Amino acid sequence: MAESTILIADDDPAIRTVLSQALTRRGFRVRTTGTAANLWRLISDGEGDLVITDVILPDENGLDLIPRIRKIRPELRIVAMSAQNTLLTALKAAERGAFEYLPKPFDLNELVSVVERALARPAAGDTQAADEEGEEQLPLIGRSPAMQEIYRILARLVSTDLTVMISGESGTGKELVARALHDYGKRRNGSFVAINMAAIPRELIESELFGHERGAFTGANARHVGRFEQAEGGTLFLDEIGDMPLEAQTRLLRVLQEGEYTTVGGRASIPTNVRIVAATHHDLKQLIQQGLFREDLFYRLNVVPIRLPPLRVHTEDIPALVRHFLMQAAKEGLPMKTIDAAAMERLKSYRWPGNVRELENLVRRLAALYSQEIIGIEVIETELAEVYPTPEAGDGTKESLGGAVERHLRDYYAAHKDGLPPPGLYDRVLREIERPLISLSLAATRGNQIKAAQVLGLNRNTLRKKLRELDIQVVRGIK
Repeated sequence: MAESTILIADDDPAIRTVLSQALTRRGFRVRTTGTAANLWRLISDGEGDLVITDVILPDENGLDLIPRIRKIRPELRIVAMSAQNTLLTALKAAERGAFEYLPKPFDLNELVSVVERALARPAAGDTQAADEEGEEQLPLIGRSPAMQEIYRILARLVSTDLTVMISGESGTGKELVARALHDYGKRRNGSFVAINMAAIPRELIESELFGHERGAFTGANARHVGRFEQAEGGTLFLDEIGDMPLEAQTRLLRVLQEGEYTTVGGRASIPTNVRIVAATHHDLKQLIQQGLFREDLFYRLNVVPIRLPPLRVHTEDIPALVRHFLMQAAKEGLPMKTIDAAAMERLKSYRWPGNVRELENLVRRLAALYSQEIIGIEVIETELAEVYPTPEAGDGTKESLGGAVERHLRDYYAAHKDGLPPPGLYDRVLREIERPLISLSLAATRGNQIKAAQVLGLNRNTLRKKLRELDIQVVRGIK
């Protein structure tokens, strides 16, 4: 592997240089080019053991080149890179036979690791490439690192029938991910059928899932087709699986184990051919400990877990999401709006407990209720103040402390990914939360330092030292 030759195609000389140096240090031979034509010439001449190509080259799209390469050299691994960091780019790279897709900017260590994996794994047979592109609507929006990881996972899964468990807070887009798995997968010509366990009365869930025969119970005046039958040959999305009653869990487990089911009131076994995608906002392991969810069913469903990030950890995607929702609203007949820079920054600073769904609802409200074409920060502040009232001091402090910890942790892990973790995370976070904590304790005790020290569990001299270190001014004479 150390003597392998890597072909690099990118129109940016700086990227070619960085990649060449990194791979050469690992013992690889490297040849670089800035055009698809030169890359094709090298490959046609039998050069290279692996190709790293940008998607956007000056003379041809790198993704269009992949099927041609695989036709003449099916054993040649191809790694695609792109600054067009969308789900569609990742999916197209996978469909056309790329070994891996890496969004720009990429981590050099990760790229070297991908190269080593590609050269170590034996090549599989050629696969049919998809040539039809079309103007498809992107099911997921965002170019943040968090969303890029979701795209890469989906690109690996769309060509499989593996059972997937999607977890994440409410409003993070779990059904959108499930639909993407279906719409871009090999079952796309079948039906996508969704059922929300939390929205159906517990006594009706088995009938809704598996159907029932006429006369199976009081009120069953006709045969009812269940969701498994409706989804035959396609995908069945089991939303809020954590709310499924135990009796129905037992029947579902049997279906997953044996590939067949019986209707309620029926006797004949019915074979089933569906892909199962489940989703939950619950901690299923905690429900297992409480005896509310079957452990054996969890492992049947959790074959491939996908954890969706809350919006507050990828706020850099908010401008793109807002533009998308504004365009959707305009297509539905609402006036087209734009959000000015200050208002957008305010949206990015909000914590979004309802995640992307909450943002979408706010954007639709802005489009429907306000006459101005450009939405400013005053409108955003009004909306947030009316719908999300300003919390009391204690609650606000809790929110700010949580935000401080979360922000520092994001900074830490972002830097750590590049191999340069910042020192002193504990001290930096502690300094940020100590000041408001002590100030609020003093305010609650009307400036009485003895009582504040008791509340905080500190020695009075320690509190005085903290006041000097943090330069906290105490109003004297208040008892």
